[in-house]
Amino acid sequence: MSSVSSDLLALSHTASIREYTDCVVEDLLDSLPPAEQLSTEERRGIIARYAAVLEGNFIYWMTGAYLSVRSEEARSIILGNLREEVRDCHPGMLRRFATAAHAVPTDSDALAVYRNLSNVRLFIGRLSPVPIVVMMTFFESFIQRFMPYLAELAQRQGSAEQEYTDVHGICDIAHTQELFHALEAEMTLASDSGEPVETLFEGVDLLQALIQIIVTG
Repeated sequence: MSSVSSDLLALSHTASIREYTDCVVEDLLDSLPPAEQLSTEERRGIIARYAAVLEGNFIYWMTGAYLSVRSEEARSIILGNLREEVRDCHPGMLRRFATAAHAVPTDSDALAVYRNLSNVRLFIGRLSPVPIVVMMTFFESFIQRFMPYLAELAQRQGSAEQEYTDVHGICDIAHTQELFHALEAEMTLASDSGEPVETLFEGVDLLQALIQIIVTG
């Protein structure tokens, strides 16, 4: 297959993937309970479970994506994301956010997400490039649209610490677009090599289940 044909095929597939992941994001956002109807403990639980998952795992997930991809374009994009996470200490930013909202994760919060989080970790450990990048693209898209809700939960907890939600509400828009470019590059390689691509949305399904547990406990 010619390079032009491969590029067009990758773009076509990427558009379909974007359409599907956008639908999943919309379904998740539509399922969120109204913040004003939640009790103090319910708000605390959502923030705490979110922090229990993201603080110690996002960089691991993105590192898995970096180790799995083969194109220089994808590596460069993901490395830039990782550099930003480490340079600006996003885990510390998240910990400050949770602390100010009186929502530091407890053992019970960690236990609530453990099984679904383990499933995502095992998926990442397979280092399957295209499915992992699909998952991370979906997640960045979800996060930037979830931030206003998370910020409202914290505000209702009496918190004025909004650095984490402000930063991610903006930077993850660019991250999503960049990861779609990384996905195009990886799909072009897969198409050129004739290699079969594993189930594209397995990681999305696993992460969707994890997000539902974060919200519902």
